[in-house]
Amino acid sequence: MTDGVALNRELGRFGVWILGPVSPETAKAIETLGYGTLWVGGSPSADLSFAEPILQHTHRLRVATGIVNIWPSPAGQVAQSFHRIEKAFPGRFLLGVGAGHREHTEQYSRPFEALVGYLDTLDADGVPLDRRVLAALGPKVLELAAQRSAGVHPYLTTPTHTRLARELVGPSKLLAPQQAVVLGTDPVAARDAARPIVDFYLGLTNYMNNWIRLGFTDEDLAKPAGDRLVDAVVAHGSAEEIAHRLNEHIAAGADHVAIQVLDPDQLLPTLSDLAGPLGLSARS
Repeated sequence: MTDGVALNRELGRFGVWILGPVSPETAKAIETLGYGTLWVGGSPSADLSFAEPILQHTHRLRVATGIVNIWPSPAGQVAQSFHRIEKAFPGRFLLGVGAGHREHTEQYSRPFEALVGYLDTLDADGVPLDRRVLAALGPKVLELAAQRSAGVHPYLTTPTHTRLARELVGPSKLLAPQQAVVLGTDPVAARDAARPIVDFYLGLTNYMNNWIRLGFTDEDLAKPAGDRLVDAVVAHGSAEEIAHRLNEHIAAGADHVAIQVLDPDQLLPTLSDLAGPLGLSARS
């Protein structure tokens, strides 16, 4: 069975999180810069058809979903898609699944039980435990992930959360948090660029509860988001300062960190600037 240490070797220490779709050309450029994994967000559909073009145009890059939403994407169909991709590109695809948000899902009900049932179907349809991870923030789903998957992919969290998550999932499970970034040394401009995404998630119960557990106050969590919260969940500054934050996750117990560049027009320039401070080597 592949544990978190082995998956870390597969995924690389640093990857990239992009709200899909992603062109094969962009994926190739990310691979060339030395990043190990491309996480595709935006709740990819159950056919997972985005994956093959990316894998066909790259050589070593891993592709992961961050995440497939269990409500609109039937587990049986997702399992079929997983096996199709795995047959064509063995070991290069990681399935991330999660229960999404009450505020965005009409059929949302008893999400923990629904997630357990979804995993039961993936089991029955032969999706290996060590090729899937769960989106998880709170203790209950973190513990479920430790029992029923290879590990966890938390979103919009902090190194403190990473440390707490590591304690809950144990030493052998993959811990792969996302980290949003804005490259720029003007803190006011960087916060202005970061605040819209934080404000969006302030309306979602799962994230609100997680930030409260981490000690953020009503003032921090009122819209527009306070500077303290923005600075905690979005790394900004020079490339070296952002790299320091990313490595704080590693020091707190992360195996892999998925970097989300908030300005899509600056995706590749930002990743290029970060590659050196992160110790990545360009690949042909």
